[in-house]
Amino acid sequence: MTDIRVKKIRLRAWRRGFREADLILGPFADRYCPAMTVAELDVFEALLEEADQDIYDWYLGRTETPDHIDPDMMTRLKAFNPAGDIARG
Repeated sequence: MTDIRVKKIRLRAWRRGFREADLILGPFADRYCPAMTVAELDVFEALLEEADQDIYDWYLGRTETPDHIDPDMMTRLKAFNPAGDIARG
């Protein structure tokens, strides 16, 4: 069941409709979701429920991440360099 869930989450992360978010969340999901615990997947899925522009602004530090967003997941996301992952293929 977890493998199917991870595949669905990865697809959602890549198909956001906002290209900048796709290029951050997609590689992040590819890299980290397969090793995430069920609780971490829950947190990441909750993040995916947020608006793309909001996630992008939080990632760039343009706006402060709201309290209802898990700070550990946002710290991981902000530390992630999607360009490095895309370049590695």
